[in-house]
Amino acid sequence: MDAIRIEGRRRLRGTIHVSGAKNAILPALTAALLTDEEVCLANVPGVRDVDTMLKVLEHLGAEWSRRGDRVTVRLGRLLHPEAPYDLVRTMRASVLVLGPLVARHGQARVSMPGGCAIGARPVDLHLDVLRALGAEVRQEHGYIEARAGRLRGASYTFDRITVTGTENAMMAASLAEGRTVLRNCAQEPEVSDLAELLTRMGAQISGAGTDTIRIEGVESLGGAEHRVVPDRIEAGTFVCAAALAGDEVVIQGCRPEHLSALLQRLTGCGINLEVGVDAITIRGGGGFTSADVSTRPYPGFATDLQAQYMVLMTQASGAAVIAETIFENRFMHVQELQRLGADIRCEGHNAFVKGPRSLSGAPVMATDLRASACLILAGLVASGETLVRRVYHLDRGYDRIEEKLRGLGAEMERIKE
Repeated sequence: MDAIRIEGRRRLRGTIHVSGAKNAILPALTAALLTDEEVCLANVPGVRDVDTMLKVLEHLGAEWSRRGDRVTVRLGRLLHPEAPYDLVRTMRASVLVLGPLVARHGQARVSMPGGCAIGARPVDLHLDVLRALGAEVRQEHGYIEARAGRLRGASYTFDRITVTGTENAMMAASLAEGRTVLRNCAQEPEVSDLAELLTRMGAQISGAGTDTIRIEGVESLGGAEHRVVPDRIEAGTFVCAAALAGDEVVIQGCRPEHLSALLQRLTGCGINLEVGVDAITIRGGGGFTSADVSTRPYPGFATDLQAQYMVLMTQASGAAVIAETIFENRFMHVQELQRLGADIRCEGHNAFVKGPRSLSGAPVMATDLRASACLILAGLVASGETLVRRVYHLDRGYDRIEEKLRGLGAEMERIKE
């Protein structure tokens, strides 16, 4: 099993480039199930979840090719309407094949998805909205089974905000008969990015990026070319790394407007930021102060940046309260940060962080994708050697993170244990 060894307290300097968004490319790949023409995607990140999704699509009957950061997918004929457990058990986003399969092919059998163990992420809203569109849906033996003739447009309000639920509903409604109105939708940039791709394929969608999305169903969709939006979570991770250990670091190829909540918080802490059109420059080296944060759906502070921000607060002057409102089990990284010397106390959904604390290197265990990134950041500022184990979590969502950080001057390497 791979681990990453970090020799801490090396200053970072230079330019680091952001890859395409993991959470945008996965629904974009499943959108290829809605047409028998080629869908060509650019800015595709080299992460394990992409490999897993391509295996799922291949099992369904799709042909695909990859050259650099470009992937082309075409499903001419469906071979199997099933996404089996062995393929989807590591990736929650596999549920995104459900809507396209039912909408275009009239049937789907999808194993209940896996992913990081950060708390309950039920798929009930995915099933409810498909039922509202006219599908017959049931769960048994660990699988979701859905059948329908042509779906029918409907008005549906999500009980709670769900990103993948919104995306599944948008894809299904694109081929439904008549108008669909979705309310209380997720407003994440990845939802808007999928809507842009679907529109290029011939879908009629308005309101993506707001809480109300309207879709006029069409008879069929065609192929398209699309460049996936930059990964705002990777960009935010690099922003935190630069604030922690950087002299002058430029995060290039990002969308700063997608990071407004984080950037506003860091500016309030006294961190020196310069925001451009597609780049963020961090000038570190000075002290900064603590600030409370509470995770919220977009455009609020992203839960996927909570762990990285917590590391930052271990080095800030003062005390910060970090409230996790999205997932009930997303403080598993706290115990590992405490092993490095962090002063953190948890009470329910709140973590109380006191700083600044001198961290010292130690072996630590990654528990999920974003916790892996937070331990990498902690290793950058800890004295001595930090060994981050179980980095297969990291590989699901970060494209060559150790290579990119080495390019800034970090001393780190991937090793086999």
